[in-house]
Parts: sequence; structure tokens; C-alpha cells
Amino acid sequence: MPGKLKVKIVAGRNLPVMDRASDLTDAFVEVKFGNTTFKTDVYHKSLNPQWNSEWFKFEVDDEDLQDEPLQITVLDHDTYSANDAIGKVYIDIDPLLYSEAATVISGWFPIYDTIHGIRGEINVVVKVDLFNDLNRFRQSSCGVKFFCTTSIPKCYKAVIIHGFVEELVVNEDPEYQWIDRIRTPRASNEARQRLISLMSGELQRKIGLKILEMRGNAVVGYLQCFDLEGESGLVVRAIGTACTLDKLSNTPAFLPTCNSPSKEMKESPLVHPPSHGCRSTHNSPVHTATGSRLTQNFSVSVPTLIYTGMGSGSAGKEGGPLKALLRQQTQSALEQREFPFFTLTAFPPGFLLHVGGVVSARSVKLLDRIHNPDDPETRDAWWAEIRQEIKSHAKALGCHAVVGYSESTSICEEVCILSASGTAAVLNPRFLQDGTMEVCLEQRLEETSPPGCGFCHIPYDELNMPFPAHLTYCCNCRKQKVPDVIFTTIDLPVDAMVIGKGCLIQARLCRLKKKAQAEANATAISNLLPFMEYEVHTQLMNKLKLKGMNALFGLRIQITVGETMLMGLASATGVYLSALPTPGGIQIAGKTPNDATYEQHISHVQKKINDTITKNKELYDINPPEACEEIIGSPIPEPRPRTRLLRSQSESSDEITELDLSHGKKDAFVLEIDDTDAMEDVHSLLTDIPPPSGFYSCNTEIMPGINNWTSDIQMFTSVRVSRLTNTSLTNQSLNKTFNDLCENLLKSLYFKLRSMIPCCLCHVNFTVTLPEDEIIQVTVTAVAITFDKHQALQTAKTPAEKTVQRASTDNEEQLQFPLELSSDPHAPQQFSPAKAVSIDKPSPLIEGQSRNRSGPSGFCSVVPVVKMTPLSFIPGAKITKYLGIINMFFIRETTSLREEGGVSGFLHAFIAEVFAMVRAHVAALGGNAVVSYIMKQCVFMENPNKNQAQCLINVSGDAVIFIRETELDGAQVQPPISNSQPTSTREITT
Repeated sequence: MPGKLKVKIVAGRNLPVMDRASDLTDAFVEVKFGNTTFKTDVYHKSLNPQWNSEWFKFEVDDEDLQDEPLQITVLDHDTYSANDAIGKVYIDIDPLLYSEAATVISGWFPIYDTIHGIRGEINVVVKVDLFNDLNRFRQSSCGVKFFCTTSIPKCYKAVIIHGFVEELVVNEDPEYQWIDRIRTPRASNEARQRLISLMSGELQRKIGLKILEMRGNAVVGYLQCFDLEGESGLVVRAIGTACTLDKLSNTPAFLPTCNSPSKEMKESPLVHPPSHGCRSTHNSPVHTATGSRLTQNFSVSVPTLIYTGMGSGSAGKEGGPLKALLRQQTQSALEQREFPFFTLTAFPPGFLLHVGGVVSARSVKLLDRIHNPDDPETRDAWWAEIRQEIKSHAKALGCHAVVGYSESTSICEEVCILSASGTAAVLNPRFLQDGTMEVCLEQRLEETSPPGCGFCHIPYDELNMPFPAHLTYCCNCRKQKVPDVIFTTIDLPVDAMVIGKGCLIQARLCRLKKKAQAEANATAISNLLPFMEYEVHTQLMNKLKLKGMNALFGLRIQITVGETMLMGLASATGVYLSALPTPGGIQIAGKTPNDATYEQHISHVQKKINDTITKNKELYDINPPEACEEIIGSPIPEPRPRTRLLRSQSESSDEITELDLSHGKKDAFVLEIDDTDAMEDVHSLLTDIPPPSGFYSCNTEIMPGINNWTSDIQMFTSVRVSRLTNTSLTNQSLNKTFNDLCENLLKSLYFKLRSMIPCCLCHVNFTVTLPEDEIIQVTVTAVAITFDKHQALQTAKTPAEKTVQRASTDNEEQLQFPLELSSDPHAPQQFSPAKAVSIDKPSPLIEGQSRNRSGPSGFCSVVPVVKMTPLSFIPGAKITKYLGIINMFFIRETTSLREEGGVSGFLHAFIAEVFAMVRAHVAALGGNAVVSYIMKQCVFMENPNKNQAQCLINVSGDAVIFIRETELDGAQVQPPISNSQPTSTREITT
């Protein structure tokens, strides 16, 4: 047989009382893998049993090792009745199948029950012995490494980045099977959890087989999602980027997040890309495509804010032939790829040459029942349509690839919205195929590439633009033309030049719809989507101008469908790129000049907007030098007067000519007030409250403009559930409710984290869902990182150095401070029945200390405190080894919601248990941290009349081993502290 799985059950502790007469438990364990089951002896009358079983051996194929989870069930023995279930543990064997992975899984695992939660712990030891299998027809993909991080892992270098890989599997949902009517809720939940574990393993194996076919050895940016389609079935799908990775030596070849920016640019001949660029505009038409079935096919592409093209008009006299050769090599490298997509958001230096802009597509589908789980062609065809549309839009923007690519779904009843988005880009072929670039070409690229602004330059012919766009010469090199604004879904490139700091910019939108069924419902949603997309982008543009910035990075737009409403939430990080022109501000224009009161109101609003822009520039240290057009001796011609019209509703071209633009700044961004909705949009700009003093926030990994980070970090997860009580809702009142919900959630986070000032909330990930009618659920996960404000003032020697800073994700070389988690134990705590916040706090042990547990042989072994962060790195530390991905799905149900503290208490306890189980699995692998942690799904369902609730959570991340830089310098590690629980956490619920 290709493999042998060995399992040993050592002991249990803190088991629940199952025998009320003796207040003890007669516990035993069932170990199941595939169709084989072993049992331990019954350990009578003890809450801390010591089984010390023999080695249970399973002889299986390596294919089964990837598909099947190891299932450990703890039961209470009853002589005259059925044995009572205490809980289960699912262990993924896949991390043991890598050549560089751990050789054993050993540790204390929480025993989890879907009704009662965690009920004690069990000590398990798992080993795998693999035999060589030379069968080229085998169906396993052992050896392929998976990474959740969307950048090249810290201790690896990319040899070749092959491209996009995707797969999905389908099955019937046990929750909707006929047998579910007669089995217990526990049995139904466990059947669902087991099926999802099986589907997840199968999906990962199939993805690995595709990687091997592409001659790769790793998947980076692996994103796995579950689509709960109700009676239609259950879909598990995944996307990622296939790569060939090599382990880094002591001196990395190219890795932007491991070295300082100056070192990277010296070592890599491709750090400065050639002068192709990107284009962003806001007044292009929204393109729609409709298929043969009206109710099932709807898609909206949004090059609304971004445009790029390729041509010879402004490509540069010297670099024209060179760029043509580069494009030919890149296109030939991508010709064999059906979808040249990349899920990466951060790249090795020189990989990303030109940014084209955001491309997105959405499609409304009617779900049908999955009759044959082995034939997922219908779902595959749906996603193929979306990807083909994304690909066509990227080509229309003059780009051959899409980076920062992601996919998502929103399901309500039998209607599903499929969404996909990314950033059209031009890539360096050196990373796409081996040996295509010669040294002479690399040298010429380096010579002709402007530092820090090359990715902003436009590469297309101005005479062949598909829609009007205003262009200016680059404010850095003044050689090529650049757009006035850029929108992307990727992180800020490491060589980008930024002025001041960045900030989180959000657009929120709600639209009511009538209740309908099947085709009528799908048609109504299809009709609303294009207008919502337009409104969301309008808000983003308005708020970007209000902040005095000119670029958005990390853009993520989510459209959620419910029974009676649609909700849109867009998040991005705004920055001021020095290469782009200075924003011209916002100009208000009205349509009723004869009304003096109205004119006064318009003037008052205009003054407030101007004051807000001035305050924002001071707040974010945006002090650009003089406009590049005014520089004496500059070859740049005077810019043409331009107009920008933003209207909440479409108008005819005749009405556009009525707007008087003779007053105010010619380059101002014009907001036309033509109805009540438009005025409401203007007021919504002014109601956004900036963060309190000392706080900054962004949805990228690192805040642009801040480099002096400390190692004081704090991850948190917050879930807020709001029930709409007003029966006569309008779009305006619904928008206000949604805005207040998000703003109050951010305020509560600022309050709880006030002891960490000055700090920045990084990687802020908002998710909105509509689980039931009249219920809005908002989930946010982020990490707070402190920075040294005084150090920032001391290190800046000149005014230019104070404002112009290089954006860098390299924090491991700069951050050398010991980790001391900060919290205020005396802070007042409030309890809300509709909100739960879990702040991920390991034990307050000082860095270097560890926890002890009893080992398999009875001696004490060290278990480190497991850190958790959504970032791909740990400040002040170096990641030395990746142990595999953690991908876990949990279901929690209760029939005593009020007794457990209501919605807040229930959600808080469940999230705390998820933290504990994730930490336990990482510690058992020998790791001490989880990076790139993300809660991909949190579905809450409530029945207050029956005092019942159910929640489903899916989390993932990379298990790693890290070493503090103080330890690398030879610092002494303090002795461990005993009698600590390896899975304990401290959370704050408010």
C-alpha cells in the first residue's frame, strides 16, 4: 500500500460529567478513517482518562489520505442504553504529506460538539509512513504545497509563476435530505461537517493534480469557499495561483516582503518596470451582457473607473521596440493559458509592469437541484462565462493578465449572484516562463524604467481611447502621461512613491426590492445591479476626492442579495501617488439659481466640502510639492479644461449642456444636484466621521506612509447583527441604518483599542450578509498594529522626506521590538444583545515564554503560544517554516439562545471556540503562529420565537513557525511557565 496511517490515543482531560449519579464519565474513543474504525478501552469513572492506547494502523492509498479526515469521536459508555456522544475531533492529514512538512501531529485537541461547544480535550499522536509510488496514473497530489497568503511566502522565492488554477466539487446538502426529518440536530450537523471535510480534501487533491500537470509545486493565494445553495445542494470551490517555488538561501533573490526596499531594487534587475501604465476614469459607460436565458444570465462589467490600452502613440521613442518585444514575449507566455489570472495581490519586484485598472463581472443565476454530484458542469459553465468576460475586458483595456483576482457568491433562496473582479495588468514574462529574457534586454529595461512611477504610465494611443479621459504628464519623471486617478484590487507596489498616509475608504449602498419568486426575482435583481454598481463607484470617487487623494488600492466590492433588499459594500485604501496630478477638489452645481435659499444652502455645502478637504490633507500629511504643470521649464503643455459630471440618475446629453462650469476651478470634480437623492449623496460625504486622533485604518496589509511599526499587534473579530424594526423602510432610511451600523462598529473598535494609540487598523475586512428577512449582519476582521510616532518625526530630515515615503511591506527587517500585547483591563465594558467582539489575545506571557502540556509519554513538553494575524507576516519576527494550511468548518447550534447570553453571548462563545481549535491544530503541528488568517464565512440564523440559533463559520490560514529577531540575535529565552492550557484565549465581548 502507498501509505500507512498510525494513530495513538493518549489521554483526555476536563471531560464533561455524563453520569449524574457519580458526577463522572465512563469515556472511550472511536478512531475512524475511511471505512475502518478502532476503539479504545473504556476508562471508568474519570473526567481525566488515561487511555495510552496501542497504535491504531490504517493501510490506505495516498489519495484517501488527502480526501479523508481522521475522525476521533469521544463517547460515554452506557450499559443499558445507547452510548452518549461527548464530541468529535477532525484532523486533516494533508500537512503530513509534504516533503518539508512536520513528521508527526501531536497535541491536545479540543473535543467539539455542535450543540454544547468545546467539552474537554484529548491528546492524540498521528504519524504517516509513505511509500514511493511511481504510478503515473495515480490520483493523488502529495507534495504540492498550499499557501493562503496572497504574496510569495516569506521563506521562498518564485522561480516561475504559472498562472490560474481552479476547481469545484458539488454534492447534496445533508441538511435538506429526507433523513434529516427524523435524525437529531447533532447528527445532521455532524453529517454536514463530515461531508464538507471530505469535499474540501477532494478539492485540494484535484487542485494539486492540476499543479503537477503545470509542472509546478505550490499554490499561492489559495482561496476556498463554500456555497450553501439550500435544497439545490452544496458547492465547494477554490482558486489559486500555480507557482514553482524554491526555498530561500540566506540571501533572498527577490522577495519584497523579506528585504528592505533599497536592497530589493539593487538585487533585482527588474525592480523598475518599463514605462507602461494605467488609466483611470469615471465617466465611461457601464457595459452589460445578456445571454439566451433572461432570468439566468446577467453580467455587468465595470471598467467604469479604470481604463488602459496599448499602442504606439505614447509608448516612448526610445522604448518603443523594446516594449513591443516585451509584449510579444509576454503574450506568447500567456497564450497557452485559458484564463491568465493571478490571485496574488503583492508581487516580487519586477513582476508587475503596468496596471490597467479594475475589471469586474457579475451574473445572476437560478439555482437548480444537483442531480449528479459527479457532474458539476453547470456550475463550471457559469464560472467559465464570468472568467471569459473578465478576460475580454482585460484585453479591451490593453492588458493580457488579471492580478488580484477573486470570486464570490451571494445566495438567497433560489437566486445566486456570481461576482468576479481583478486588476488588468501587464506582467513581466521572466516570471511566467523560464529563460525568455536575455541579459541585454533586462539591462535595457532597467535603463528605461523610471523609478517609482513606471506602473502609472499609460501605454496606449491617446487617439484610440474608447472613451474620453483626461491625461497629464507624470509628476515624477515628466516623460510619460498618467491618469488623474487609479483604482486597483492589489496592494500598493513596493516601489510606489506615496505622499502622506493612506486611509480606509468605504462606499455603502442599500436598495429595496419587492419579494418575488424564481424568474421574476432574478429579473428584478438583474435590473438593479448596474445602477448599484454605478452608485458604489460614484461614492468611491466622491470620497476619494474628499480625502484629497488620487488612487485606491485593495478595492473589494461586495453585492449581497436578500429577500427584500440588495446591499453593496466597497472597501479600499486611498493614497496620494506623487506621480499622479493633484486632485482638483469637488465643485457643487445646482439647477435652481432663482431660489436664493437654495443658493445659500449650496454655498454652505460647498464651504463645508472645501473645509473638509483641507482638514483631510492636514490629517493625512498630504503636502505635495508644487503642481508639475507650474514647474518652470517643464515640457508639459497646459492641461485642457475638463468637466466631470456625477449624477445619481442618468440624463440625456441635452441636459448635460445646461450645466454652467464657467465658475470655480476648471479641474474640479463636479457634483450636480438635480434631485433629493443627489443632495443626500452630498450630505453622506460630510457625515463620514474620521478616525479618532491617533488611529488610522486601511484594508491593505500595511498602511501606506507609515514604516516605523512596532511589534505590538492585536487581532480582533467582530460580528454585529441588526434587526430592522421599521416596517415602512425607504432607500434613504435603509442607507442611513446601514451607515450607522458600520460607523458604530468602527467606533466601538476604536474605543476598545484606545490603549494602543498611536496605532493603525490594518487588513480591515468587512463582510455583510442578509441571512434572513429584515436582518443585517456585518462581520469585520482586522489587526491593530502600533507605530512609533516620535521616531517618524526624528527620522525625517527634510520636508520632502517627511511627506514622500516609499510604500514597503518589508517589516521583518525593520521591526525589532519585543511583543507586548497591550490591553486595558479596567476599560468599561458594555453588553449588547446584537453584537459580539472577540479580541484574539494569547496568554499574557512575555515573549519567549511557553506553555506546558503532558506529552505522550507523560513528560512535559513545550507548547508555544500560538499567535493569529490576518497579515502574511509577523512584525519583528522571521518566518522560518510553513507547515501547511488550516482550513476548518464549524457548525454551532443552540436551543437555549437567551440562556447563553442572547445573540452576543452565543456568537462570542462560538468565535472563542474557533480560535481555540485553530490554535490547538497549529500547536499540534509544531507551529507557533497562524498568518493570513481569514474568516471566509460566518452565517448566522436565528429563530427568536423558539429560542433557537445556528451559526456556520469557515476559517483558514497558514500555520507557520516564526522566530523573533531578538532570539536570532542571541537573546536568552526565559524558562517556561507550567500549568497553562494550550488552547485558552481571552476575549472581550461588548
